[in-house]
Amino acid sequence: MIHPSAAAGYTDYHQLAARMGPEVLKRRMRKQAGLWAGELHQGSGFFKCEGLIPLDDMILFLLKLAGVAELGRRNYLDVQIVHNTVVLPEMPAAFAGFRLLQLSDLHCDLEPELMDVIIERLRGLAYDAVVLTGDYHNKIGGAHDRSLELMGRLVSNLRQTRLAVLGNHDFIEKVAFLEAAGLRVLLNESERIEREGDSLWICGVDDPHFFRTHDLKKVRAQVPPGETAILLSHSPEPYRQAAGLGFALMLSGHTHGGQCCLPGGFALVKNAAVPRSMLAGSWRQGSLAGYTSRGTGGCGVPARFFCPPEMTIHTLKRAP
Repeated sequence: MIHPSAAAGYTDYHQLAARMGPEVLKRRMRKQAGLWAGELHQGSGFFKCEGLIPLDDMILFLLKLAGVAELGRRNYLDVQIVHNTVVLPEMPAAFAGFRLLQLSDLHCDLEPELMDVIIERLRGLAYDAVVLTGDYHNKIGGAHDRSLELMGRLVSNLRQTRLAVLGNHDFIEKVAFLEAAGLRVLLNESERIEREGDSLWICGVDDPHFFRTHDLKKVRAQVPPGETAILLSHSPEPYRQAAGLGFALMLSGHTHGGQCCLPGGFALVKNAAVPRSMLAGSWRQGSLAGYTSRGTGGCGVPARFFCPPEMTIHTLKRAP
């Protein structure tokens, strides 16, 4: 396996350009350089001030002051197994009952103990394929060694088939490491899953939230007409385009469901340009079924309130 510190040295930018498209890769690289140099910040709304003040440190200090930091951490590590049934009317009969395990927003370096919890939850868990919907790292401008090392541990505990997309906290250089570890990263690409001669397509786009290097048209064109396509997108933000292009199901994360919510799960922070009904759980846009994970980890501060982390098993069914 490639050592995390050497991952960038294995990056073939010409190959990435061929996979993503040259202009898309250039756009991503320009933004990555700005993040690394501290000249760009991803915050919006209230979080625009993150470039001026250590916002995460301030939030953690306030939680400690209120005496709830440890409770928030326990909640953060209390990963729930969530079951979601998805009806896809035109799905091939061979895939009835097919189970997709979704993990999202791991932010591995924020609280390394989380990986032990996830691996423990995986024991005995039944699924046919696993999809990861981005954000494997937390401190964007910091070293990626620790988060990649933890991702290597996770991948070795996942069954085949293993597919992923990148999020707004992920640099393109980590693709070399993740793929060497056995995790196929979809960069505006698709993967065919075959069962009893029938096909199910998993399509994955690059981050649509900050890098905005997603290309739904490109990936949809890779799916033969009439076949069922499932879209992985780190954020649910391109939901209208996904519905218009005829995807059957869209799986996303990014929102963390709000992470720190009011009782009843009402998100205090809305970090994606989608209706509130799309911040967590199942939703629908026309014929498109959708699901936004609350996240298996969390961002910024290792704490959750009224918004438990999740590992989601989506069971696919055909209409009667």
